[in-house]
Amino acid sequence: MINLDKKGFIHKIIYFSCVDGPGSRAVIFLQGCNYNCKTCHNPQTINLCNDCAQCVAVCPQQALKLISGKVKWDKSLCIACDQCIDACPLQSSPKINSYSVQQVISLLINKQMFLSGITVSGGEATLQLAFVIQLFKAIKSSTLLSHLTCFIDSNGSLSTRGWQRIMPYLDGVMIDLKAWKNETHFGLVGRKNNRVFKSIEQLEKEGKLYEVRLLYIPDKTDLLTEIDALGIYLKNLKSEVKIRINAFQHAGVVGEALKWNSATQSQIQLFKQKLESYIGREVYIPTLYENMAKGISKI
Repeated sequence: MINLDKKGFIHKIIYFSCVDGPGSRAVIFLQGCNYNCKTCHNPQTINLCNDCAQCVAVCPQQALKLISGKVKWDKSLCIACDQCIDACPLQSSPKINSYSVQQVISLLINKQMFLSGITVSGGEATLQLAFVIQLFKAIKSSTLLSHLTCFIDSNGSLSTRGWQRIMPYLDGVMIDLKAWKNETHFGLVGRKNNRVFKSIEQLEKEGKLYEVRLLYIPDKTDLLTEIDALGIYLKNLKSEVKIRINAFQHAGVVGEALKWNSATQSQIQLFKQKLESYIGREVYIPTLYENMAKGISKI
């Protein structure tokens, strides 16, 4: 039985993406995360609004109102100035929509001719696992949407039992591996990485691990200094699992990480070459850096 009334807190929906899984995908960004990454490019997706209403007074368009103790957002008045986010003590966003599974299905049906799949991201999508399960079940049972593959972009913190619950409705997962050592991982995100490795291994065993993503942060990550262990680990994954390097940049970042060095094209290329020498297959890097290496100018 599918609960079409089950609701999720959604930050935004993008109806065309070619970097969040295979093909043309709709990406649903869910609100809320259990990591506090210093390098987060969307820190406003971490916390849920607590209706403190500090954002209401600073909105220049009166697009925010406090109604019955709840902050309400009028999208038609909003000019996306983000002064509300700047004023929020939680760095959260009041511009969150609560969608039912049925509402999301209706939105996807309108775009289904142009899509090959959907990806739920975040924040951390698996914090709203009950909603994601019902959504994926509804997609799989829909005559108009059953051709869509259902992917999750995750930090890998979900429990073994959690993955087991969603496994029957799941086509693929992208997992972030932000650091090799527990202490480095804890310093970057506020949590250890034991569950990340368990998630990678469980998903690979079930044939649902699509991609492992490595975030390269110069002088902060240990992925390059621990490349011997990392390379051996990744080599033992099935050859169909993609390995991708993401380059740390400052866009959207707040706090101390703004003082950290961005990853350069030469650093990413070096990391790519060393990893490929270990695992014996292609390692993917951002398209911009790939084009720079090939001497292709941006038009």
